[in-house]
Amino acid sequence: MRRLLPDPGPTSVDEQLDGLELASRANGDRPYVITNFAITLDGRATIQGRSGAIGSDTDTQMLVGLRTKVDAVMIGAGTLRAERYGRVVPDPDQRAKRERDGLSPDPLAVVVSGRLDIPWDASLFTEGGGEVLIFTASATEAPKTGALVTVIRHEGHVQLAAALNHLRAELGVRTLLCEGGPILHAQLIEAGLVDELFVTHAPKLAAATVPAWSPACRSSSARLRSPGSWSTGASSSAATEPFARPIRRRAGAAGVSSEARRCPARLLLSSARRCGATTARGYTPRPGPPSDAPTLG
Repeated sequence: MRRLLPDPGPTSVDEQLDGLELASRANGDRPYVITNFAITLDGRATIQGRSGAIGSDTDTQMLVGLRTKVDAVMIGAGTLRAERYGRVVPDPDQRAKRERDGLSPDPLAVVVSGRLDIPWDASLFTEGGGEVLIFTASATEAPKTGALVTVIRHEGHVQLAAALNHLRAELGVRTLLCEGGPILHAQLIEAGLVDELFVTHAPKLAAATVPAWSPACRSSSARLRSPGSWSTGASSSAATEPFARPIRRRAGAAGVSSEARRCPARLLLSSARRCGATTARGYTPRPGPPSDAPTLG
């Protein structure tokens, strides 16, 4: 990996993550929220129904590393069904590192599912590692599983702002990583609930029938382009995968450095030979077609 701006030179994912301090930026009302996802050149979030084919090994390394930095990891039910999640941090060495950093060994797994359409046989529930918190609008009872599962019910639909407030006020969650899917990402951005974005822009094209990145979010682009709303923090990249890190400016938020405010973009470029995927922290998505917000499964 090679950093391009503002200080050209060699770097690595580990180096970038070592300097990533998020907890001090949490407000009293909700956790500090970061997102991580990959999209194709034509703005699609999946290929043949899965997101894994879009990113690279470096993208995966960044995702795994981000999981070691947060108190909770949020996913939508559709992503859980498609990706069949297991233990969020399966590596015991990484769990030990979390403990050394003052975190619990396993981040809290947070699932958003309007209908409680959950694959209860996924390893996330059967392996018994870590705790799972589900926000749903369904009255259906959850079965007993190998994991400790708590269900929080909302009326009508899952209210994301209220969910984040519950995580912060009741459980002390300071930092949260959202891994998607695209509808959940779009709804969080639309509601102004995302503080940083980590996005891999891969050199691949998906079929036109694949859902676009933000079908539910007409004004996400406008929010992200809003003057003064975002400053630039640290970045990283690997093998022709530049990473940029815009940070949402929030009143009273701590931890945004003077360097971040000065620098319009911090990009890193790696010399990997993986056909030129681009990873950006703080991507401005193109608006999707007008649509009422869909219900998360």
